[in-house]
Amino acid sequence: MASNKIASVVCVLVFAVPGVFAQNNLPHLAGQGSTKQLIVDGKPLLMLGGELGNSSSSTLEYMAPIWPRLAAQNLNTVVAPVYWELIEPVEGAFDFDVVDGLIAGAREHEMRLVILWFGSWKNSMSSYVPAWVKRDQKRFPRARLRDGSPVEILSPFYPTNASADAKAFEAFMKHLREIDGEEHTVVMVQVENEIGMIPEARDHSEQADAAFRSEVPRGLMDYLKKNRELLHPALLEHWKSSNYASSGSWESVFGVGVETDELFMAWHFAQYVEEVTALGKAAYNLPMDVNAALIRPGRKPGEYPSAGPLPHLIDVWRAGAPSIDFLAPDVYFPNFVEWIGKYDVPGNPLFIPEAGYAGAPTSPANAFYAIGAHDAMGYSPFSIENLPDDDLMGSTYATLGSLAPLILEHQGGETIAGVRPPVSFDGTVDESPQPVEIGDYVLNVSFVDPWTPREEQRPETHGGLIIALDKETFLVAGVGLTITFSVRGAPDVVAGIEMVEEGSMVDGEWQRARVMNGDQTHQGRHLRLPLGEIGVQRVKLYQYK
Repeated sequence: MASNKIASVVCVLVFAVPGVFAQNNLPHLAGQGSTKQLIVDGKPLLMLGGELGNSSSSTLEYMAPIWPRLAAQNLNTVVAPVYWELIEPVEGAFDFDVVDGLIAGAREHEMRLVILWFGSWKNSMSSYVPAWVKRDQKRFPRARLRDGSPVEILSPFYPTNASADAKAFEAFMKHLREIDGEEHTVVMVQVENEIGMIPEARDHSEQADAAFRSEVPRGLMDYLKKNRELLHPALLEHWKSSNYASSGSWESVFGVGVETDELFMAWHFAQYVEEVTALGKAAYNLPMDVNAALIRPGRKPGEYPSAGPLPHLIDVWRAGAPSIDFLAPDVYFPNFVEWIGKYDVPGNPLFIPEAGYAGAPTSPANAFYAIGAHDAMGYSPFSIENLPDDDLMGSTYATLGSLAPLILEHQGGETIAGVRPPVSFDGTVDESPQPVEIGDYVLNVSFVDPWTPREEQRPETHGGLIIALDKETFLVAGVGLTITFSVRGAPDVVAGIEMVEEGSMVDGEWQRARVMNGDQTHQGRHLRLPLGEIGVQRVKLYQYK
């Protein structure tokens, strides 16, 4: 990325013909084996990021001391909100000073930006819409509960709401094109934030009730019929209740209950987002996603932010918002492994815009695991400006940054893996060893360190990634792992350790710091990444009988 240090951003037209942009020159998603990667300036980018707190990017002065701290923590990407209320304080009059300041700060510190469009909804509520929207409920109606009372949520059933948001988003994307169409500081945009209906499962405004009594839209029915064998089991079960009816009202097709209310809202939220996204992409075609607030166990629709891009609604969102490139989870619960697995489905590349709070002790293990096991395009703890200076995420990102070319080369294939112990929602840790099969070998990964008293360990903070460099050589990075080796399908053959080296990747080349064939490997019995620090080791195996 060009290190163009600027104090202010001058708006210029980037191309000779306004609006003409070759898509392959813009940040875009491209296939890599079984996954997709984010391509920026012709090369894949592994986003080692952090999301700013909701209000941090609202003034340039507040951000000034934050940028150097983020750079010191080895981030290459900052996930930052942009607020509808600030860029369009008066209808039709736009102020992009905050946007320009974010771009200038990112360029000065050689980082990329993922922009969060805080438009109609932020964590379900419409708290970032401009005052002229908030004060005009007649023109911009709110969602209503069953008893008729309004909630601070713009209703997706009134065209004036979507139109106003879409026009503002279009102006924002045009501005990005004009000031960043060459530099590509901004690499991706999230449309809205954690959309959802609460405290009831659906909107009961007049327009919403009329739509609910109407037939299920043809666009959704056609998608369901075309993709019937691939639908999420929960959606398929609701549709099965009508013997897979091809038309009818929402309740006649999907049954009576809050689950149908949620399906109904998901479709209309998705259609609203599609209008906003399509207009923005027509102005400047960057990759775009929507994110989801997840569900606590046992909660029913209405008891959580319902109808957002949740796993059981992925088909509805794909049908209703085809301009969205992927759906992303915001994971604050302990069962990280379970949740990101639900989003690693065909056609949905994984990005985690909010991976819990900055400083969470499990974050390094989660980052290695997501990138190694699920080919994640990026990882981003929330409130990153509050990350402690001595937190392991800084060295985690330094390590992942040095390994990024190697990781990106292997993603989407069978030569990369991620490991960490699963944790249930209640915090129970499954400490069982995990076998990782790559090529001719099985790497038996333990998360309990053999040289440290058990009461001094927290296995839920242990994890890493593994890359096969060739048939006998493996690189292991992470924290708190002990690995033994066996030959796949050959119990009578022993996998021996020829050499273990500790070191690092520098400019794509392995730099050995020390040979570890003595006490550090228990005289050739295992590879061990110690507790409390991020390590990188390379092991070469051989076989004997």
